[in-house]
Amino acid sequence: MIPRYSRPEMVSIWSPETKFRIWYEIEAHACEAMADLGIIPRENADAVWKARNATFDVARIDEIEAVTKHDVIAFLTHLSEIIGADAARFVHQGMTSSDVLDTCFNVQLTRAADILVKDLDGLLDALKARAMEHRGTVRIGRSHGIHAEPTTMGLTFARFYAEMARNRDRLVAARAEIATGAISGAVGTFANIDPRVEEHVCRELGLAPEPISTQVIPRDRHAAFFAALGVVGSSIENIATEIRHMQRTEVLEAEEFFSKGQKGSSAMPHKRNPVLTENLTGLARLVRMAVIPAMENVTLWHERDISHSSVERNIGPDTTVTLDFALFRLTRVIENLVIYPDNMMSNLNKFRGLVHSQRVLLALTQKGVSREDAYRLVQKSAMKVWEQGADFMTELKADPEVTAALSEAEIEEKFDLSYHTKHVDTIFARVFGDT
Repeated sequence: MIPRYSRPEMVSIWSPETKFRIWYEIEAHACEAMADLGIIPRENADAVWKARNATFDVARIDEIEAVTKHDVIAFLTHLSEIIGADAARFVHQGMTSSDVLDTCFNVQLTRAADILVKDLDGLLDALKARAMEHRGTVRIGRSHGIHAEPTTMGLTFARFYAEMARNRDRLVAARAEIATGAISGAVGTFANIDPRVEEHVCRELGLAPEPISTQVIPRDRHAAFFAALGVVGSSIENIATEIRHMQRTEVLEAEEFFSKGQKGSSAMPHKRNPVLTENLTGLARLVRMAVIPAMENVTLWHERDISHSSVERNIGPDTTVTLDFALFRLTRVIENLVIYPDNMMSNLNKFRGLVHSQRVLLALTQKGVSREDAYRLVQKSAMKVWEQGADFMTELKADPEVTAALSEAEIEEKFDLSYHTKHVDTIFARVFGDT
């Protein structure tokens, strides 16, 4: 991923230095286990561990790979240069390249997941704080982009909080599914390596042994992992799109914080654009872009092929780096989002009480008017508001068919905004618990 959309902690997980360090730990732990089992001499295993403070020369490994055309062999050759050929004699014994590559990849993915969970925790904190702040800030709810009935800004934030809380659960589950390792040798039969070596290596790396591998760890695990990331990306876009709509000039119920010295347009000095949430919409597309290739990686020939490899070398770092950046950016957007309660109320009243139509409809039916007739009566007055700019309450009071069923006082009571917010606390208790 380009530096513009990257953060150092996540990027470091995917650096060559980190990758080779994990490869080394896999090999060293395997040697340690084999020494414990009496398969190789203890001194050879100890000699491998003497390289624990070594710095692996990425350029040198690349130089070797240019000749061998094999990245794991290039690394093992470089390791033997560091610890000596005799000490390296038993390194990688009974193992295959995928034992190193797949186990390393899953270590990287679990570490990336840990960062992403931490990112989600920060976003959840921000969403909860804004939900509490605007629990009772009334705004118009919209369906199909059209005024529907009143809601509150706090409920909007609470809805996004609940969605992201579900995403956190999904990501924790995806992390657990991907946290497996395999040190099972060619075609996964353990013919040349003891299963206890795998158990030891996985334990040391914080993984569970893959119950049954072929020569690779099954890719349905990775498909589930990247699918979970894709859902998080879609939720980011969901929030970003709501903010972009709220920032439209015709709405202006909220907007991204516009800092001193910031400029919105090279041509129009008046512009204040939702650039961060537009950016998040684009980044979400990149995150979801990994889902289909990850699904397609599930199908491999027989016990292994490497059709998945080039895909994962791209989507592993790119997707996790992008999502990490997007979650961090969205958290800052939420924390600094400027809310305009007066504009919310102005928008709500724009159509002169029209948003209370359902209450009048229900009141008429409760007075004995058929639903069909009640709908017709309310819609007749409502259309005058849409088409002539009339006042909804005034039109209702002027309709003898309506006033035959409802008194003026009863009509007026149906325009009480507090009616629509009476269960906000109940919803908040469902989302946040007792607060």
